[in-house]
Formats: sequence, C-alpha cells, structure tokens
Amino acid sequence: ATSLFAVDAPVNTLSDAEKGAGWKLLFDGKTTAGWKNFKKETVGPGWKIEDGTLVRKEGGAGDILTVEQYDSFELVLEYNISKGGNSGLMFHVTETEQTPWMTGPEIQIQDNKDGHDPQKSGWLYQLYSSEKDATKPAGEWNQLRILITPEKCQQFMNGEKYCEYVKGSDDWNERVAKSKFAKMPEFGKPTKGHICLQDHGNLVAFRNVKIRPIAKKAE
Repeated sequence: ATSLFAVDAPVNTLSDAEKGAGWKLLFDGKTTAGWKNFKKETVGPGWKIEDGTLVRKEGGAGDILTVEQYDSFELVLEYNISKGGNSGLMFHVTETEQTPWMTGPEIQIQDNKDGHDPQKSGWLYQLYSSEKDATKPAGEWNQLRILITPEKCQQFMNGEKYCEYVKGSDDWNERVAKSKFAKMPEFGKPTKGHICLQDHGNLVAFRNVKIRPIAKKAE
C-alpha cells in the first residue's frame, strides 16, 4: 500500500491512483477547513498554515479534531517535530470526556533523540511498542501510517511496521488495565470518532494528511 505514496509527489495532493483507491485529503495545505478544536466549532489562532503545512505554533493552541468521524480507515500523514518536541495522533475520539485521550488511543509523536517521554514515536501510547526506531531526526519529515479496523489495527513509521493489535481484544484489555487509562471508563470504547492532532506544548508541523475510509464488511 505504501507504493501509492510517491516521495516526489506534490504535497497535499492526491494522485489519480490514490483517488481511485478512495483516499481523501484531510488537510488542503491552505486552510483549516475540516478541522476544529476539541469541543469548539473552529480552529483557534494557535494553529497556523505555513508553506503548505499545518503548524502547532503558539501556546494554548489546543488539540484539534477532524469535523468528520470515522470508524474503519487507513490514514497517512507526515510530521516534522521540533527538537525535544512531543505531539500525538489519536483516533476514535469523542467529545464526551474532559480530554481527547480519555476516549481516543494515541499514537505517540516525539523527537526520540531529545524527547523525554519513554513512550517513543510511533508507539501506541502505554499499550503497544516496537523495538524498531525508523524515525528521522527532529527537523525532518516522518511518515506515519495507521490502519484501523475491527479485525486488526496496524501502525507503520516510514514504511516500517511497528505493531499490530485488535482493539477490544483480551490482549488489548489486559494492557489497558495495566496502563494509566485503566482509570478512564470510556478509553478505547468508542468504535467511531474523530481524528485528533495533539497540542503538547511544542512546535510540530503536519502535511500530506490523507484518509481512506473502509466500508464495513457485510454481516
């Protein structure tokens, strides 16, 4: 599937092959259309559009969500994290709790070299890790790809598969029970929700944010 994404393709565009496969842009490179802050109607001024990238620029920017909600999907994005920086990508987020991470599992985004969090970039936070480190240094673009379906979920960093799991499985539930999320009754329970980009107080930029909704299998 990664062969669809040409390295030298124009940013924030879809190739004919991608369009044919059902991919859609979540960020047009020019506006914050299709996004909003958590429990808000619009995106606040802390997020900026710079040179075709979506940048968490200023303090108090807040986490942002897609306006649309998704259940099964494949998503790919590129991120550029600042030195020592931290962010995250969450899925199946609802606005029923106080924060997005109380419902939505988070794929960690950070500078692995100078970041202080023991949870490394590309891991599913406190739940699934990888012995690999395929990340490029702070200041360079990294590609994160996730596949989320009821049958299986997979995470890839720069084309390297990091982990695979089944949301809601016995293994999943055992790991949640041993994590900080054990105290959050709604964590991981929604099977449909918003995509979320996290404001963790650090400079981070995103581009080429694309999603391919997957139709549910016939019963």
